[in-house]
Amino acid sequence: MSSLNTVTAPVKKGINIQRALGGKSQKGANKKKDEEEAVENADGWDEWSHGKALIKPPDQLELTEAELNEEITRILTTNNPHAPQNVVRFSFKDRSHKPVAVDQTAVHFVLEGCLVHQDSDEARRLRAKDGLPDEIATAATDMETEPDEEKTETTATPVEDGGEAEEAGEEDRPDSCASKTDKKETKLTNQFNFSERASQTLNNPLRARSCQTEPPPRSNFSDTSNQWEIYDAYVDELQKQEKNKEKQKAGPSKKDDDKIKKKTMPVETQGDDLTKVAKAAKILGRMVNQNIFDDITQDFKYYEDASDEFRGQKGTLLPLWKFQYDEAKRLSVTALCWNKKYQDLFAVGMGSYDFRKQGRGMLVFYSLKNPAFPEYIYPTTSGVMCLDIHEKRSYLVAVGYYDGCVAVYNLEKKRPDPVYKSSAKTGMHTHPVWQVCWQNDDMDNNSNFYSVSSDGRVVSWTLVKNELVFTDIIKLPLKGAIAEGPEGTQQPISACGRSFDFHKQIDYLFLVGTEEGKIHKCSKTYSSHFLETYNAHSRAVDAVQWNHFHPEVFISCSSDWTVKIWDHTVNTPIFTFDFGISAAVADVAWAPYSSTVFAAVTIDGMVHVFDLSINKYEAICQQQVVAKMKTKLTHIEFNPIYPNIIVGDERGCVRSFKLSPNLRKKPKGKKGQDLPKGPEEEVAKMEKLLSLLREPEQSTV
Repeated sequence: MSSLNTVTAPVKKGINIQRALGGKSQKGANKKKDEEEAVENADGWDEWSHGKALIKPPDQLELTEAELNEEITRILTTNNPHAPQNVVRFSFKDRSHKPVAVDQTAVHFVLEGCLVHQDSDEARRLRAKDGLPDEIATAATDMETEPDEEKTETTATPVEDGGEAEEAGEEDRPDSCASKTDKKETKLTNQFNFSERASQTLNNPLRARSCQTEPPPRSNFSDTSNQWEIYDAYVDELQKQEKNKEKQKAGPSKKDDDKIKKKTMPVETQGDDLTKVAKAAKILGRMVNQNIFDDITQDFKYYEDASDEFRGQKGTLLPLWKFQYDEAKRLSVTALCWNKKYQDLFAVGMGSYDFRKQGRGMLVFYSLKNPAFPEYIYPTTSGVMCLDIHEKRSYLVAVGYYDGCVAVYNLEKKRPDPVYKSSAKTGMHTHPVWQVCWQNDDMDNNSNFYSVSSDGRVVSWTLVKNELVFTDIIKLPLKGAIAEGPEGTQQPISACGRSFDFHKQIDYLFLVGTEEGKIHKCSKTYSSHFLETYNAHSRAVDAVQWNHFHPEVFISCSSDWTVKIWDHTVNTPIFTFDFGISAAVADVAWAPYSSTVFAAVTIDGMVHVFDLSINKYEAICQQQVVAKMKTKLTHIEFNPIYPNIIVGDERGCVRSFKLSPNLRKKPKGKKGQDLPKGPEEEVAKMEKLLSLLREPEQSTV
């Protein structure tokens, strides 16, 4: 034990020589001191262990023997308690959020060193850079990395000869001449851990998809032609033209028609082939357009705006197709009308409301099946101001022109001009025709329609054989206005008719709106006076329309920025809606599915939809559909079956929109209450509103 205690710890190289010289003289004294201190420590330990006892604190918990012998296991884990456990990241590959593995390692102490292993590549590069041979560099690294071992060896080895120690000391002294000449100072460079990383995104592989239709079947046809065959073909064509002229002069009998058909069948086979190809091309065009606008078609059929549940009572308009014909871009949409039999077909009248720039017009028919191009196109010499499609004979279309003429087009006959047209001899109007409306057939089952014009006349037109027969129903006099006629006679000045509408249930009753702002309730049986006159607006009445369900309610709009709802038994309006000075009302229309829903368009490009059963004071939908101050809206029309509307503007464009569920919501009754269905339900809704407005009047009487 004494020999172990005398082993000294390693010390610095500078004091090794001194310790070697005085090592023998100090060994004896150190041994004696260690023995004396050990004896004293042993005696003190015995006294401390026997003289002191453990003192139990007064508040220590007293445990039984079983509780003291019970083993309590504590498990130490390597998880970091401060590390988050709910970290997730979105995986673009799996399209979902996935948990992220959190590193549980906690670093308490880090020390970066500059030592390099002598056999590593980096050590070889440093030796090559500094120009050191491998032996010297190895010795230098050994001296640096293992200094403690050398020191312990030098201190543990006894030095017997003083001369040898002096020589060793002289060799180890750094300031000796030999060390200066033999050893070179090594230049230590700063070591850095450097790493370079690069990444590159994956380029998606290119994929090409193509399709090819089957080629149509082909057949080879050959023939020879000479002079007499060409001559015969021209002769046949001349004979065909002469026969057509004879047909127009005198109507041939049925026998002659059959003979002519049989003779002309070979000549007309080429034309029949063209019509067949045209029909197939038309169907193919519809298929292509439906594929192009497939997303809009899907929205039209199936999409319902789910966000209406969070809007409360408000609704929106979903844009669908846009209909525009290139040759009608400079014309305004002056009339819109849906076909009652084919609900996807509607007619558009093209003209101009700028009376200083009047010129040509156009009658265009569009279908929802092909929004890219019109189904029928009829160019006109005068601007089309109004139109109406027959409810039962959907191929008959009545049109009113700016020059005062009225005409009837037959879609079954493929001819660009109308089959009926009025003239100065047959009682045409002298001013623009503002509205036309088909009526029930007369006693002889002849179709007839009515027209109103700025000349103050309401005229009935009857289709008899090949001509139009007119009958003046009523003339609109202007009260207090008298003009001097020839030879000093006085003639009353007639008011300017602007719009009219016939009652849905009472056939003889109709309303006429004038440019003076008045609405006259008239009858077909009384042509000399009015049944009632309403002081409706301060400007021209642009539209007046009876309610589709309630027989006593009608609506009117004007350029005085107001829309008014009337009860024809009362002279004052029951509802008045003011749209502001900057928003003149261009058109208004009742919804065909509800007695309390109507829509109006203003010239600032806004569409307003009202539902009186939900809100009697403001619109439940106000939406900008065109650019403000650039395009003005002119007309609006509801589809008779589908929940969509069409809106026309002054640039010849028609836009279609789908009503959101809140705009066509039906009222919910109380529990156990049976609500009437069908038209009776709509009449009850409007009657409820009218009763609320009539109660204050009855209480004041």
